[in-house]
Amino acid sequence: MENPFTTSPYVSKSLFCDREEELNTLCQYIEAGSNITLISPRRYGKTGLIYRTFDALREQKKPIRTFYVDIYATQSIDDFIEKLTESLVDVLGKTSAIKKLFKAIAGIRPVLSYDPINHNAKLSFTFANEQEKKLSIKAIFDFLEAEDQKVLIAIDEFQQIREYDEAGYMEALLRSYIQPLKNVQFIFCSSKRHIMTNMFADARSPFYESTRFLYLDKINADTYSAFIEQKFAEGGKTITQEAIDYILEWTRRHTFYTQSLCNLIYQQANKKVTLLNVYQAIDMTLKSNAETFIQWRELLTKQQWNFLKAVAKEGTLTQPTASKFLQKYNIGTPSNAKRILNALVEKELLLSLASLDSTSYVVYNVFLSRWLETI
Repeated sequence: MENPFTTSPYVSKSLFCDREEELNTLCQYIEAGSNITLISPRRYGKTGLIYRTFDALREQKKPIRTFYVDIYATQSIDDFIEKLTESLVDVLGKTSAIKKLFKAIAGIRPVLSYDPINHNAKLSFTFANEQEKKLSIKAIFDFLEAEDQKVLIAIDEFQQIREYDEAGYMEALLRSYIQPLKNVQFIFCSSKRHIMTNMFADARSPFYESTRFLYLDKINADTYSAFIEQKFAEGGKTITQEAIDYILEWTRRHTFYTQSLCNLIYQQANKKVTLLNVYQAIDMTLKSNAETFIQWRELLTKQQWNFLKAVAKEGTLTQPTASKFLQKYNIGTPSNAKRILNALVEKELLLSLASLDSTSYVVYNVFLSRWLETI
């Protein structure tokens, strides 16, 4: 049996852990014709949930055509159009449909190239002027609006449009094109909660109150425990409850890191998995990542690195400007702590966790956090 603990976003329903409540909510929102804002910390399983939702819609034989577009690496409206069009081309597949698409968006001049290394086709575009770019996006949405099936587009890391040179008008432009659509729905996804809240819950934003919100939290401990035990059993292996509990505690139930550690344990262990096997896998994980973590240190100031290490040793930081914390780790003044904290959150090295009562901070990368605890 192949290793059931995949670190890919989504492989199959059988290898996907839980998220039943979130899946049902997404399907209900889609059935109701709503656009959705989906938010979670990075590597909690957001992308996997999107693909699981696409899968569920196919299982239910819903007449919906689904597209996934990751715009994290985009830096301009040109890149946005390329990523959106590439996704359409991948899904449409048929030459006649692709020809129809490019005929509809006549403002785009597509150039198809071939990458001899990874054997993938690569699309790029040229435009006569800025107006053509704007009209090309509208033409793409109009093309999808005219499809004989419902269309669902998931745009991942949607907050990236605020980094574009065209950020001054991009949100308003997209909102003006999306608002009248009846046949096309959107899932706007992001790991930047504060930005997405501002985009969709601030009355001054073009997207204000235009979607339903869904936040992903950690998978329930009992549910994750049962999943881990079941997957080991299906591979003819047993794992002690003590070992499972330690895995979930050590990885903080952060989906990617839990899957990654279980993947290594499953690969190395024989028929019975004990706490000793978990310790050995953790040791190997930290050693294999140590060189990368040391290189990250070179990208930070000494103060930032010391602050990051302090948060790791605390586990969860709830009072970053408290005198006890500042003195214990020689951080300096409260204003200095705030400045360093904001910089590390911006660099996505610290994760900000907001609740009704307070805001706490943890090191984003669990493996880095656990490594920092040891130095």
